[in-house]
Amino acid sequence: MAASTQPDRLSPIGISDAESRLSIGLSAVIVAVTGDDPKVLAVRHSAREGSGREGSGGREALPSGPLERGHRTLEAGLRNWVERQTHQILGHVEQLYTFGDRDRRETDGEAAGHALSVAYLALVREARPAGDADAAWESWYRYFPWEDWRDGRPAVLDALEPGLRAWAASAPSAAVGAMRAERLSLAFGFSQGRDEERVLERYELLYEAGMVAEALRERGLPEGAARTATFLPGVEMGGDHRRMLALAIARLRGKIKYRPVVFELMPPTFTLGQLQRTVEALSGVRLHKQNFRRLIEQQRLVEETGEATSETGGRPARLVRFRREVLLERPAPGVRLPSGGIRR
Repeated sequence: MAASTQPDRLSPIGISDAESRLSIGLSAVIVAVTGDDPKVLAVRHSAREGSGREGSGGREALPSGPLERGHRTLEAGLRNWVERQTHQILGHVEQLYTFGDRDRRETDGEAAGHALSVAYLALVREARPAGDADAAWESWYRYFPWEDWRDGRPAVLDALEPGLRAWAASAPSAAVGAMRAERLSLAFGFSQGRDEERVLERYELLYEAGMVAEALRERGLPEGAARTATFLPGVEMGGDHRRMLALAIARLRGKIKYRPVVFELMPPTFTLGQLQRTVEALSGVRLHKQNFRRLIEQQRLVEETGEATSETGGRPARLVRFRREVLLERPAPGVRLPSGGIRR
């Protein structure tokens, strides 16, 4: 949920100091693709570690930390935390969203303040992380196993669908139940086509239905009970970080259709097969090889280098590179995958 970034200078009458206290956290969703695996840079702080952690409690989390007095800007603060925790130097970053939640980093209950967490998205080539935190590149489908349709409908949905339908049926009124059922249909495509960009909506529905660990944690269930009470798919993350990652995946899946962001994840030269596998990894669906190549050629997104590689196996494959002139030729030079049009 978004929150205002301009807190009151003075506490209103009747509002305690704790309630008026506001902290600003900075989090980075750093994405890379290795082969056919989309990855996010995750860190895991010890439960006792205090420096820079944002409510992780020993769980996996995004690189993050609070805005400090010495940070000139929000982005400068973000880069500082990322470099400190992972030794990753970021290039271009863009702001995703501002999330508002209870600040539980220092204390819980009535003494807890409020926090804003500003999430950023960065695209990089995978590098070996190091730093103050235990950082590692992890597949984003480890956190969202229901989002990978490259080999058909994910088996995890067979376990999720009955619980989601039961949640819709347990609504307090028929009208609310109908609204829940409609949301499930639109997000998960149980009765119609699935939209790969509705990543955040699917996570939010699972959260509302109490089918992700973060929801049970927020409701105050003991750790053991939260793990055994129900089927909880995907790896839990600290704070709102899995929600941030869901938004980042949705944003990327949308942007590759109208902006050439996918090339930020590619090496200087690559094959069309490597490009297709990267797009498939990000979108979570398989694409028809010849139709994909025809679209890339029609849009003149790449140009040949005159070289070839035999690293892919079989006969040598032609190497191409991103044709940057396309940025000046038209306003929306994305991959432009038509819905359902080039899938297998």
